Amino acid sequence: MRHALNASEWIITADNSAGIGNKPQDVVRAPDKLVAKLAARVALLEQWAAGSEPEAVIMQNFSGKTHWLRYMAGLDELFSEAQTVTPPISGSSETNMTTMQSGIGVVMFGRQHTQLPGWADLHWYVYGVPLVGEDVLTKTGLMADLGKIRNAFNENAITRIWPVGSKGVAHEAQQLTGRSGTVLAGTLDVDASGGPATCVLVGSVLQDVKELQQHLGTAVVPLVFYE
Repeated sequence: MRHALNASEWIITADNSAGIGNKPQDVVRAPDKLVAKLAARVALLEQWAAGSEPEAVIMQNFSGKTHWLRYMAGLDELFSEAQTVTPPISGSSETNMTTMQSGIGVVMFGRQHTQLPGWADLHWYVYGVPLVGEDVLTKTGLMADLGKIRNAFNENAITRIWPVGSKGVAHEAQQLTGRSGTVLAGTLDVDASGGPATCVLVGSVLQDVKELQQHLGTAVVPLVFYE
């Protein structure tokens, strides 16, 4: 697993966002709905990376009571794109203090339903393009599509995923394999930040990238490991 916590029968994943929204001192201006959707996106992909599906969500809203429904709409949109029903959601909102920056945390609880194959038993690819900051808002078409990932799992075109975070593809490949070698991923900058998991590593039994592109689209490039 990547950053998931395995606590008894539960797989617990989380992500957060701060300074992104429509408050006076936010660093990046963005709609609340999108902010919540992207924070929840990371937690959901961490669930899938662990072979689990979320059954409950806890949302911590530091932006104020009026932001709750907009954040909820973002979570609903995320699960709709992932082609699944929104799990039960609870949490709390900061109502005692007026904050000058937006903040949200999302925690998901799921149960593992899939036995994960070893990374070395699969062919690995990068799906999507690493994006961060304003590019996440303006280049959404380059992001890995959750619905396509879901369908690729259902069609056995992929059997594992590994989200790419702020340290980039090369770092995540090393975390996945436990090796300190270098990687090549087509024309992608393997050290660029993946932001809110705008791209993911996908493990597949398919050796030909063109076969996998039939399931995920053209934004797929082979990931090559070197010692």
